Amino acid sequence: MVVDSTPDPTPSRRRPEPLTRLRSGPGAALITATVLASMAGFLDANVVTVAVPAIGRDLHAGVVALQWTLTGYLLTAAALLLVGGSLADRYGRRRVLATGLVVMLVASVVCAVATTTGLLVAGRVVQGVGAALVVPSSLALLNGALRVADRAAGIGVWAGLASLGGLVGPFVGGWLIDHWSWRAVFLLNVPLLLAGLLALLPVPESVAGHGRFSLDTAGALLAVLGLAGVIDGLTTGTTAGWSSPRVVIGLVVGVACLIALVPVERRLPAPMLKLSLFTSRQFSAINVATVVLYGALAAASYLLVLRCQLTLGYSATAAGAVLIPSSVLFLALSPVSGALVPRVGPRVLMTAGIVCIGLGFGWLAVSGSGSYAATILPGVLLWGLGIGLTVTPLTAAVLAAVDDGDLGEASAISDVAARVGAAVLVAFVPVLIGVRSGRGLADALTAGYRPAMTVLAALCAVAAVVSAVFVRAGREAGPRFAPPAPHGCALPHAATTTRVLTTARTGETA
Repeated sequence: MVVDSTPDPTPSRRRPEPLTRLRSGPGAALITATVLASMAGFLDANVVTVAVPAIGRDLHAGVVALQWTLTGYLLTAAALLLVGGSLADRYGRRRVLATGLVVMLVASVVCAVATTTGLLVAGRVVQGVGAALVVPSSLALLNGALRVADRAAGIGVWAGLASLGGLVGPFVGGWLIDHWSWRAVFLLNVPLLLAGLLALLPVPESVAGHGRFSLDTAGALLAVLGLAGVIDGLTTGTTAGWSSPRVVIGLVVGVACLIALVPVERRLPAPMLKLSLFTSRQFSAINVATVVLYGALAAASYLLVLRCQLTLGYSATAAGAVLIPSSVLFLALSPVSGALVPRVGPRVLMTAGIVCIGLGFGWLAVSGSGSYAATILPGVLLWGLGIGLTVTPLTAAVLAAVDDGDLGEASAISDVAARVGAAVLVAFVPVLIGVRSGRGLADALTAGYRPAMTVLAALCAVAAVVSAVFVRAGREAGPRFAPPAPHGCALPHAATTTRVLTTARTGETA
């Protein structure tokens, strides 16, 4: 079903707003609102990983409930991201961003006061809905409201400030868990959300150009049901048994919905998923690599934090800090890799970077239980080196595979691919470590951590081969700015930044 909406004939709705100068009150408010929104989304996705052991102890939660605490957010954020972009274009980027922030705010409070795992998971699912509204509308608002001459600078400021928040978020969350409660993790973004809403007050509305907009409800429903069925089947199968009715029905329904999504989208005049882009072999291959790589990154981040707390005896604060070196290295190397893309092309950088990530996972798989500097840090540094080399050329390559008129669609699909990969691989973690009925995460990690990390290293090898074979060696220009390091479940993707920078250079309103 496609719901078609004609443009609002009200003159006040269609009258173009004057564009905002970056160095002005509304410009500062615009930057503040979008930075705070990005930070809140990162915290909602990543900081919860550090809180999983504490949630399990306090709520006596089993593996399935703990997994859904993570994947519930990832599921709705990934499945509804494209719908959120359509809503922002139809009803206004500022309006949809404000709505998403309110949804996230209410859901965060629900999570913080939840006394049962059911209520906590429900709050996380709603948080993901809010994120699906916030993610596409925030940068679209930044691009659509700023003057053309100020857009690239505005995105640069946004990227730098959002990265700082992502850098310290898990560490701060861990400190709050150690000194107060896991509930504080869900309140950590409340000041950000409230401040973001206040900052939006002087920001002008930004609406896409004239035309008809379509809301692909059929595609959205199939995506949500499909991912939910697959994720629930993977999550539940380890404890309930793979032949249990819930697992079988969930997997069958989920796979059937995802398969049905293709013909449904193909028949719609304005689908949320533009399948014609996948006629490009490079575009298809890179999105496959994106699903595999970003899924492996999310699963590895989860595994490492769990191991540090449950088997190595790290505090939540220390566990939240283990990946800070990789984030710092990523931020330092991203401008370098961006400058190298036009010179050497994306294929070499992508392949080398993904290999480095795989080597980092391999190191973590074989390292013992000694000091952090001797056992974990070398793998984390290889991890950071790899994502620093990979993210920018990956973005350049996926966008080089499509026409200029499809850059927005291509970047959105690439974002969704990263988030779907994260949701599925995080759901697959109990399978990787060998969780069984009556055996919790801590018990399974003792014997299952190393094989699981080895599998994730092998997945990186697959992504590297795909990149080496299918990515063109042409020297395509890449983005100059990159978002926060994608080592965790938030996985903000550089394609979004590239989309905005591209439109900033051309003078279009994304």
